Amino acid sequence: MKKPLLGLSMMPEADFVSAILPILQTHSVEVLEWSFDTFYDVEEPEWLSGLLDFYAGNNRLLGHGVYYSLFDARWTDRQETWLKKLKEEVSRRKYNHITEHFGFMNTENFHQGVPLPVPLLPKTLEIGKDRLIRLQDAVEIPVGVENLAFSFSLDDVKEQGEFLDKLVEDIDGFLILDLHNIYCQSCNFEVDMKEIIKLYPLEKVKEIHLSGGSWQESAYGKKPVRRDTHDDRIPEEILQMLPEVLIQCHPEYVIIERLGHTLNTEAEKEFFFDDFNRVKEIIEFSDHPVDHEKIWNRKNSTYAQPIEDLLFHDEQTELTRLLFDGNSTEAIKNRNFHYFKPENWDEEMIITAQQIIKKWNPY
Repeated sequence: MKKPLLGLSMMPEADFVSAILPILQTHSVEVLEWSFDTFYDVEEPEWLSGLLDFYAGNNRLLGHGVYYSLFDARWTDRQETWLKKLKEEVSRRKYNHITEHFGFMNTENFHQGVPLPVPLLPKTLEIGKDRLIRLQDAVEIPVGVENLAFSFSLDDVKEQGEFLDKLVEDIDGFLILDLHNIYCQSCNFEVDMKEIIKLYPLEKVKEIHLSGGSWQESAYGKKPVRRDTHDDRIPEEILQMLPEVLIQCHPEYVIIERLGHTLNTEAEKEFFFDDFNRVKEIIEFSDHPVDHEKIWNRKNSTYAQPIEDLLFHDEQTELTRLLFDGNSTEAIKNRNFHYFKPENWDEEMIITAQQIIKKWNPY
């Protein structure tokens, strides 16, 4: 009976490869996921190209985008260039599929950080579908979307599953279910993980992401905020839930994510290998009552000009600026937007978004 393939999110640091060498040598890493757009303007080291080409040649390479930004409300040369480079990438190296993150993050000069959520509205859904169709038209392989860790409100958490379901339907797309992202939402909004997972179209889940993260001290002296920082062990709660999720979703791939510079000590490596072997064992002993592959039905899309909404773009730009400039949570919550509803946002999460944006864009 077919089991999910276990793999890693590939990091470009030589130290990362050195750290994971023991499980590479034993062929335990069955599949690699590579964030191809992080190297769009950088020459790959020879060892990295060789490793990626090896997995691609064995039909074991997955592509994971970071910077496309599905919900940018304006279509610019940046997206055109991104898609052009994607076409070049998939023509020179075989990927099993391509994925991107839910949310927007590339307004004006804010090119790094965390994707921010958008509300489920007819226009936001229309924009997201348009961007996803254009991504799909750039490649002849399945395309999927990953759920977000960061949410401004409980409403964001509750509607994301429905949003993703509707978002991918026109391209017969799929989902990455990132369990640590669900864990962050569970901790930050005090909702049981199982209750959140139930809100997702689990039959569309093709890949699962596992990772660890960190705790950020509360600005209000309350419970700490859980952050998806990929720099620590996989929480026990996630590992305990994994067998049940595997049965519910029947994914083809399980990917462990860890930042390349966070495996510097022998203790960190040991913990990492412990987690990897634990996940491997869970997969081995998981019960897969249905043995089937999700069949992708390529849909031909026809569209004219990219869909845009200048009001939505202005609000995205202003929101990012308000967060970057460190405006008070009260000022942000009182701002009257058409698309965003900051009056319903959690103050702790507003501060978290400010800190993340400042971290990645310090000047």
